[in-house]
Amino acid sequence: MSEAKSPKAPADFAAGRNLFKAPKVSFDMGSIDHYKDEQGRIAKEDITKIIPYGESFLYIDRVLKLDKKSIIAEKDVRKDEYWTEGHFKGFPIMPGALIVEGLGQAATMLVRYNLDEHEKYEVLAYKIRAAKFYRPTFPGHVLRFEARLVFKFKMAWFVSGSVYRGDKRVSKVKMVLAVVERDKFRGRYPGKK
Repeated sequence: MSEAKSPKAPADFAAGRNLFKAPKVSFDMGSIDHYKDEQGRIAKEDITKIIPYGESFLYIDRVLKLDKKSIIAEKDVRKDEYWTEGHFKGFPIMPGALIVEGLGQAATMLVRYNLDEHEKYEVLAYKIRAAKFYRPTFPGHVLRFEARLVFKFKMAWFVSGSVYRGDKRVSKVKMVLAVVERDKFRGRYPGKK
């Protein structure tokens, strides 16, 4: 009696047809993967080496997860932040624009992770397509930014994201980020250093 041939397992079938391609990830010194710890997290001091923000305007404190399609990052909302004195006086509510900025910075990390030689580019806010706020954020809260790539068209990257504190949604945002060559962009505005 001849042995019946078993059908290919789904994974073998997919591998044979090359339906799922592994993303090309570089592990050189310029690669963002170089900054990940054993759990795949990125610390604040390394975030500033990836996105061009100084400590005074950095709105993400750590990256918890980063892959080609999504990012999860966090921010500790501190009592000593510059906006707490005046927004609102005696009742500090984090401005919605800064919450969107934090999500935008997380989205910037996500886009950079998808770029070869990311340091040769600037990632700029192009359009906030929608933003909705559900509840206030106060000093002492920890914000969790979750962003995912929706699609890319030429050098425009469409991102959808939500901001949470614990399991409560604070904000939902849709944005478009533009990727431009750093030298060309900065060259258009000489003397702005």
